[in-house]
Amino acid sequence: MAFAMTDLVGCEFPLFAFSHCRDVVVAVSRAGGFGMLGASSFTPEQLEQELAWIDAHVEGKPYGVDVLIPENQPVGREVTVDQLADSIPTVHREFLRDLLSKHDIAMDPDQMIGRRRPSTLPDVGEALMDVAFQHRIRLIANALGLAPPAMIERGKQHGVPVAALVGAKEHALRQVGAGVDLLVVQGSEAGGHCGEVSTMVLVPEVIRAVKRVREVPVLAAGGIMTGRQMAGCMAMGAAGVWTGSVWLATTESETSEVFREKMIAATSRDTVRSKARTGKPSRQLRSSWHDAWEGPDSPGALPMPTMGMLSSRAFRAIDKAAAGGNPKARELVSYWVGQGVGLVDSVRSAAGVVQDFKEEFAEALADMQVIAE
Repeated sequence: MAFAMTDLVGCEFPLFAFSHCRDVVVAVSRAGGFGMLGASSFTPEQLEQELAWIDAHVEGKPYGVDVLIPENQPVGREVTVDQLADSIPTVHREFLRDLLSKHDIAMDPDQMIGRRRPSTLPDVGEALMDVAFQHRIRLIANALGLAPPAMIERGKQHGVPVAALVGAKEHALRQVGAGVDLLVVQGSEAGGHCGEVSTMVLVPEVIRAVKRVREVPVLAAGGIMTGRQMAGCMAMGAAGVWTGSVWLATTESETSEVFREKMIAATSRDTVRSKARTGKPSRQLRSSWHDAWEGPDSPGALPMPTMGMLSSRAFRAIDKAAAGGNPKARELVSYWVGQGVGLVDSVRSAAGVVQDFKEEFAEALADMQVIAE
């Protein structure tokens, strides 16, 4: 069976796997899918190391990079990390200190705030983009707003298609007008930053609207954990699927063992769309962290990027304490995950997940063929 994504990005099977883990990216691409490395967790120097490793291990298979350059920035390019850190109110620092203390996690107040320049600032995102285009990527993607003109222009120069993640029809039309080559239409079920419209509704709505402007392939995203769901999305007109949460429960994933255990035990109702980690609404596994930040005594979430500066080191301390056997810290453990978490019942290899998708996809097509006859 021929797929549009084979021509556009070179993958054998249009299963796109977003992950912050290079091992997942390589395993998926080598198995016939398309690995997408999330660059926002790296510095430009770290991203260079990650992509060099992928190039050396992916066996020539195609892969891509997701760079987060928000369209609407609450702070300017000239702001320093120290200025951002100093802008975090004392009440938020004290609230976090007390929250960690209640869960038997001690943290030096001087070490509580992350001092790395946030990757969501435009200069950092552009530096990450510079690194990405120096490697053999076959796709670059952007989220949280219109794809930057520089990304689209450089994509054309390097022969690399540009994708944009969207959560509303209006956003999709703006991206098409800006010149993107591929739309990732992400429903509210998705993990991480997402909109409010479900995948089942949003995908056909966007496909219909965009078709009136020009032909732009669409990848469906949000809650997709099985090959049968993939077949359903493609029956709606999608050219493939963009997945993320399903890879968190793989042996190669960057997530902690404690989180994977919580993930397997969770139901689809155990996630929450909250600002309490990055400052923008993003879907995560609900934990005591969210109960506290959304409770009556909370000072409220800070905007992006300062909320991320406040939460990043705290979550590293939480994961370390939980891994060390602290039961109270375990209550706080969380990570970005979609509502499809209820379909995860075991930890498998990334290549095994790709194979399961292929088999279930083929079974679904066969079943639909029988109905059509």
